[in-house]
Amino acid sequence: MATGRPFQLVVFGASGFTGQFVVEEVARVAAEDELRGSVRWAVAGRSKDKLQAVVDRAAGRLGKAELKSEVDIILCDVSDPTSLANMAKQATVVLNCVGPYRFFGVPVVKACIENGASCIDISGEPQFLEGIYLNYNDRAAEKGVYIIGSCGFDSIPADMGVLYTRNNLKGTLTAVESFLNVKSGPEGSCIHDGTWKSAVYGLADQDNLKKIRRQIGHKSLPVIGAKLKRRGAVFYSNELSQYSIPFMGSDASVVKRTQRYLHTHSQETPVQYAAYATVGGIGSVIKLMFAGLLFLILVKFNFGRKLLIKYPEFFSGGHFTKEGPTEKQMEGSSFEMTFFGQGYSVGQDPQQGKPNAKICTQVKGPEAGYVATPVAMVQAAVVLLKEKSSLPKEGGVYTPGAAFSKTKLIDRLNKHGIEFSVISKPEV
Repeated sequence: MATGRPFQLVVFGASGFTGQFVVEEVARVAAEDELRGSVRWAVAGRSKDKLQAVVDRAAGRLGKAELKSEVDIILCDVSDPTSLANMAKQATVVLNCVGPYRFFGVPVVKACIENGASCIDISGEPQFLEGIYLNYNDRAAEKGVYIIGSCGFDSIPADMGVLYTRNNLKGTLTAVESFLNVKSGPEGSCIHDGTWKSAVYGLADQDNLKKIRRQIGHKSLPVIGAKLKRRGAVFYSNELSQYSIPFMGSDASVVKRTQRYLHTHSQETPVQYAAYATVGGIGSVIKLMFAGLLFLILVKFNFGRKLLIKYPEFFSGGHFTKEGPTEKQMEGSSFEMTFFGQGYSVGQDPQQGKPNAKICTQVKGPEAGYVATPVAMVQAAVVLLKEKSSLPKEGGVYTPGAAFSKTKLIDRLNKHGIEFSVISKPEV
């Protein structure tokens, strides 16, 4: 990875809704003991005025007036390859906040690889993530750079949570189910419509994801231990006393890719995984079913997609808005992801008999989209800067779990408000 560059970190898309919070988080972390005085960083995007405003805002909110003069500005447009190359040449790690990634992610990845910068994004879009692996993994390996997708709420809690669960079971972990529970305060909660757009385009284009997977051509992972049974489209979770549904994000895709990498490169036992989200009581289930059905019908047609994108608040029941959450909404929101793992005790053959060991772990943290995501992204970047010897020896396109399984990322997250813990360790 490139050293001796003007900037260790560059936040690209710094003036976007998520980018502004990533800028604040970089400013906080750059002032901590480990990095203080050793990290130069910059913001990048199309508008000098908007970028300066974001730096000024961070300076005011954090009480760090020095940011206004210390943080450099790089003018850069995703549609201008020369400007992207100029940005990448100056950076050790680019933190890419410009989405939807299916439209804007590829030029950034190409520029970073060709100009020797590593790149982290916060995409929850499997088609983009797996397409990048298909098309750019070999070139990234040649160049010795790390391209690591899904380093936000999608999907560091899930991916690292499965590894944490595995590391804390005495024996062999063979299957995990995770349940996401999002909590909001009296002001409620919502998500910026950038995430909504990614979901609309992603669901509309699932055939292309299947095509990418066929082109990658991976063999099926072996099933070790008892086969994990999939739950229904809506079911009552006795574990959490709530109705639940399959989680629609990229978690399952990302975890599977990590498990494949660790099985192939480290001969580790692949863990079966299923991701779910709690939705509450029966009233919430009925509302969700109507909204979900309408969404799935509209997303199939061009005019339907235009309606969904034009009126996110209406079609999502207020969960997605063009303005994004308010400060109070973010302060009142948090998430818990609970992992129920099963496996086989030490000395027990996972190929024989039923699982005889269980474990329950949890990852919990602040508001997922704009507080936890910047924390996860920035800590992933710090690992790239500070723990080079613990990363995979070769560059390439990686999931968080594949890149960071031997690093101290989980310890770093614990210190920054995303907490990993063992809830119970029932004896065999």
